[in-house]
Amino acid sequence: MNSDTGVNLPALRNHNAALVLDLLRTAGGEGASRLELADRTGLTPQAVSKITARLREEGLVAEAGYRASTGGKPRTVLRLVPGAAHAVGLHLDRDELTAVLVDLSGVIVAANVVPLDLGAGAEVVMEVAAGEVAALTSRPLLGVGVAMPGPLDHAAGVPHRVTGFPEWDGFPLRDALARRLGLPVVLDKDTNAAALSIALSGAGGDSFGYLHLGTGLGAGLVLGGAVYRGARTGAGEFGHQTVQLDGPACGCGGRGCLEALCLAAVARGDLDEAARVLGAGAANLVKLLDIDRVLLGGRVVAGAAEPFVRGVRAVLAERAERAGEAPVPVALADGSPDPVAEGAAQLVLAPVFGR
Repeated sequence: MNSDTGVNLPALRNHNAALVLDLLRTAGGEGASRLELADRTGLTPQAVSKITARLREEGLVAEAGYRASTGGKPRTVLRLVPGAAHAVGLHLDRDELTAVLVDLSGVIVAANVVPLDLGAGAEVVMEVAAGEVAALTSRPLLGVGVAMPGPLDHAAGVPHRVTGFPEWDGFPLRDALARRLGLPVVLDKDTNAAALSIALSGAGGDSFGYLHLGTGLGAGLVLGGAVYRGARTGAGEFGHQTVQLDGPACGCGGRGCLEALCLAAVARGDLDEAARVLGAGAANLVKLLDIDRVLLGGRVVAGAAEPFVRGVRAVLAERAERAGEAPVPVALADGSPDPVAEGAAQLVLAPVFGR
């Protein structure tokens, strides 16, 4: 690990410390006393005292005044120190790279967007990524999260045949970038990263599908409160379900894929048709997984939110009426301007808080 940019905080490797940190993060500026932390975690006061002492030594926690007690001396209040450590999130899109610096409280403190050619080769892409990490900060970093189009192997940190860029197949991106940066690196699909960001914010509920329409079309799935990646981490290849057997060729090598039809409609300016196609895919997803909510995002949706939300909602309502069911809500995935980059940073930060 690079001693100038990386941090290796022993306190972060402890499960109970993660419980305490998560409570302090949730408490915000008000903080919490050691007794409150013990009550909420189920840990003994002695265990909490030891944990918070280590966290204070690491600079992650600080005193934030006193709180009146019902008896005895006032209780010392502790709070999280958001700037004690950071993570960088990188969104490698097909034509641009978005980089964000996120503190321990989940706040984006710096961001940048630069052009990127995902087909320029791994070395060029890693050089651009490394430059953006260096430009964002000289502060201690816990690591770098990278999100890019799939399919890819999240567990191995290796992309597969990225639609339109099959040359990425099998390249050990996570490990190669970690060696270049001298930092821990986590790799995941762009849609999974965005779904993680939404799930942590609480905006999507316990079960939802996030549909991302930008340079491609994919889905991030949250089932039972957790991002669902599948046994081989290949879940969410939403755009490559065949909806027209004799349809147009897709960049994945198939024909009649949802992504090909949707992007073709967008290219010719027919957003109502693009929304109808997207709605058909969303309806299939709802029927297959019985999710509670559909959230829409991505560059194309952000540029024309109303027709997409209206169009997808109409398809789901029509399908639900035929089945005699209540329609699943459809909404724009509000929040971060780039939930993919923010979610990439959360790939590093969330485990610190046991999430």
